[in-house]
Amino acid sequence: MLGGDDEGESAGSLLIDGVEPEAARGRAGLVLQDPDSQVILARVGDDVAFGCENLGVPAERIWPRVAAALDAVGLDLPLGHPTSSLSGGQKQRLALAGVLAMEPGLLLLDEPTANLDPEGVVEVRDSVLRSIDRTGATLVVIEHRVEVWMHVVDRVIVLDARGGVLSDGPVAEVLDREGARLAAAGVWVPGHPPDRPTRNRSAGSRVLVESEGLSIGRRPGAVLAADIHVELSTGRATAVTGRNGSGKSTLGLTLGGLIPPLAGSILAPGLAGAAHTQPIRWKSSELLTRIGTVFQNPEHQFLSSTVRDELAVGPRALGQGAAQIMETVESLADRLRLTKLLEANPFTLSGGEKRRLSVATALATAPPLLVLDEPTFGQDSRTWQELVALLAELLDAGSAVLAITHDADFVEALANSELRLDASGLTVIR
Repeated sequence: MLGGDDEGESAGSLLIDGVEPEAARGRAGLVLQDPDSQVILARVGDDVAFGCENLGVPAERIWPRVAAALDAVGLDLPLGHPTSSLSGGQKQRLALAGVLAMEPGLLLLDEPTANLDPEGVVEVRDSVLRSIDRTGATLVVIEHRVEVWMHVVDRVIVLDARGGVLSDGPVAEVLDREGARLAAAGVWVPGHPPDRPTRNRSAGSRVLVESEGLSIGRRPGAVLAADIHVELSTGRATAVTGRNGSGKSTLGLTLGGLIPPLAGSILAPGLAGAAHTQPIRWKSSELLTRIGTVFQNPEHQFLSSTVRDELAVGPRALGQGAAQIMETVESLADRLRLTKLLEANPFTLSGGEKRRLSVATALATAPPLLVLDEPTFGQDSRTWQELVALLAELLDAGSAVLAITHDADFVEALANSELRLDASGLTVIR
């Protein structure tokens, strides 16, 4: 709908307000699955205003719309705030604000709450509902987690992974009548929870990484949280939760040895063999065998032109033989449903496929500590089960996991402890 003849082939017809999409410019507003791809300008206010300016909205009407849209999605930041410093969840709110400010007649949202904290999910959903109530817009939501939207939409269309439609009809009729079948196909159907692995949650026997008096931030003087104490031990999964923008991803990158602490110390007494006990001072080859990190944005860590080569990057850097590398690649691809995609370019995968690939690349070198930022983003219930089962096996074998997550099901299934990060620091939830 957004492309032209030079961007691919099309068949059939598509009309908006009874006319071709090219003649209905601005009537459809799309929030993409990857919010990074929708950030255009350097400042928050300018970015939200961009769509309105392109539609020729009079200047005196643009900035009231911008303010209202930012307020609606709960992005309480100055108009001049740099977009480059936003968290993933804040970028998702920003993208939605830019679309709401355009006041389209058709609102298309692709997993609009996937990167949001639980409070933010409700806040954003309700802001969308208020907008369509005010403008009379039609809402189409692409979503794995049906429960978020099931009470506010009129119709559910379930697509089959092999092509075609599995089910189509009123919400209650589809979910009540075919809930078991749809759940078996990977749909997150309320009342049909995915299987959770049974795992040994005994206390870890050895501390791998610990912090004392830790202050974190992306640049000197800009402290996001301070006085943080964390212990990451063998056989234990630690979940870090909290509001968007609280510094969770920064904490993960700091503990993973990728950005320096602003104050305090991080030591790795249980990851022996490196020249230093501080991960930030390790060489990349030393990190590769000790701490595997999965970034919030999968594209930020892809290096190769095929999925097969991407999975082989780590093992190849360790000097493993061709046979061992092939076994690792094929085993991980099979477990995480990537086998049919081995020759595909990583950047052409869906959001959920990119996430599974990014987790697989971290697992490929079998590091004793995994730092995972939103590891279950974009997964249907079947791929979620497979990913969680694989991590449970690693934990039972003695690995440690630090997971930055908003996924309550993931926390319940795997975490030995949950820590909540906010402006006051880190609080032990359980």
